[in-house]
Amino acid sequence: MEALRTPDNCFADLPDYPFSPHYIQVDDTEGGQLRMHYVDEGEKDAPVVLMLHGEPSWSFLYRKMIVPVQKAGFRAIAPDLIGFGRSDKPTKQTDYTYQRHVDWIANIVTQLELNDITLVCQDWGGLLGLRLVAQFPDHFARVCAANTFLPTGDHPMGEAFDNWKAFSQSVEVFPAGGIIKGGTVTELPQSVIDAYNAPYPDESYKAGARVFPLLVPATPDNPASEANRQAWQILKKWNKPFLTAFSDSDPVSAGGDKLFQKLIPGCAGQAHTTIKNGGHFLQEDQGPDFAQVVLSFIDATQ
Repeated sequence: MEALRTPDNCFADLPDYPFSPHYIQVDDTEGGQLRMHYVDEGEKDAPVVLMLHGEPSWSFLYRKMIVPVQKAGFRAIAPDLIGFGRSDKPTKQTDYTYQRHVDWIANIVTQLELNDITLVCQDWGGLLGLRLVAQFPDHFARVCAANTFLPTGDHPMGEAFDNWKAFSQSVEVFPAGGIIKGGTVTELPQSVIDAYNAPYPDESYKAGARVFPLLVPATPDNPASEANRQAWQILKKWNKPFLTAFSDSDPVSAGGDKLFQKLIPGCAGQAHTTIKNGGHFLQEDQGPDFAQVVLSFIDATQ
């Protein structure tokens, strides 16, 4: 599998992102290895808060949450999915599948030998993270889901998703930073927009970012649909704490929190919250508030 590696100098002087890089090697399923980056802040034996990003962001999205979580005594881990951030980027869209993403990110749990995990997931972080919860239920202590879902293709995705999918495949220059800007309700400094563009020196680095919308199970016969249905069977029996913390200004995921609350037993009795003045990328809009929601959730369910 041919892959590109973004030069380190592309990540110089990122605003409010002082974290040292960490790497693991993952199997590319074609006889080679890919390098996956992750942020790892806090004591190694501290309880883990695993923060999973989505499309087209990277661990930079969690910079406002990593520090308060670490200062509260937790080990904050924020990986970059393969194709994103400081992780390697296979060059062909066909190199990326939903299952490969699940298998790649599973290495964070297995290679780092993580247990007692609090999962924080947004966007594709939920599509992947909730699959990990179903695969490794004993490794997770609780889940905080924000602006995400776990689709099976059995229900229409809607016009907005169809338009987004078409845009991702047709736009000549895929505007990663511009997409983040469009998914927030606060004004982003140019330095922050530049940071979201930093992993992609040119279009050849963006195969993973472009293909993600095509991988969403939007029809019942999608290759990932059955695996997601099976994951739902486990989640429907999940009695450990499960909190929804959706934002108030995200048309993409609106209503998804109510579905989780209806179907997952662990949602019962939790302090589900709506984070105000937050767009789709609520970590960018309200990162410190979101971090406090997570910390209060952990404190209430230990």
